[in-house]
Amino acid sequence: MQISGNKILITGGASGIGLGLTERFIQEGNTVIVCGRREDVLASAAAKFPGVITKVCDLSDESERIELLSWVEANHPDTNVLINNAGIQNWMRVDADSFYDKAHEEITTNVLAPIHLANLFAGLKSIKTIMNVTSGLAFIPLAQAPVYCATKAFMRSFTLSLRRQLKDANIEVIEIIPPALNTDLGGKGIHDAYPPVSEFIETIFEQLINGSNELTFGMSEGRLKANNDNIVQGFNMMNP
Repeated sequence: MQISGNKILITGGASGIGLGLTERFIQEGNTVIVCGRREDVLASAAAKFPGVITKVCDLSDESERIELLSWVEANHPDTNVLINNAGIQNWMRVDADSFYDKAHEEITTNVLAPIHLANLFAGLKSIKTIMNVTSGLAFIPLAQAPVYCATKAFMRSFTLSLRRQLKDANIEVIEIIPPALNTDLGGKGIHDAYPPVSEFIETIFEQLINGSNELTFGMSEGRLKANNDNIVQGFNMMNP
């Protein structure tokens, strides 16, 4: 992927990993569009990084995803990179009364939205790169977040197929595979002890510059390379 001179759409780009990507891509001389549901969070990102373009969009709504593409075509037809970053994580039990509703929300946001956007934006003439954010939990699930882990395993599989299908169209497909990081994913305080987003971003950008299409950091590097025995051992360790 060319590191500079792009116009990049980042879903969920105003917080967490998305905000880290936004900052780093701006530093490299790119124009960045961020979209998300919360107007106040988008406004905060725009104030922190002047020049960022914001778009309020609820990606869980199919009609708003279609409208997002129409807005890009009308206002930013030179957008050449899509980063499917937006996601939610719920720690929950399958026997809880709220389980199905939360599972439906996760599947819609973490699976249906990014695969729909990949479908929509693959037809945009300017698109050169699609990046999907998965997780180290795609390889070894954490039982407390059963649906989140399953959605990331789905996106890992989908990304492999997407890369193969879009090869002849000269659209590069890159997978970003973060481990647990110090963000509010899953709830405030859950991940406070984990590495900062900034360390993760610097590491994956080195890999991006070197031409890798699977970007890892820390534990996620080992997860990517693990065989089935390692995965079973890791599952038992994470889920005593």
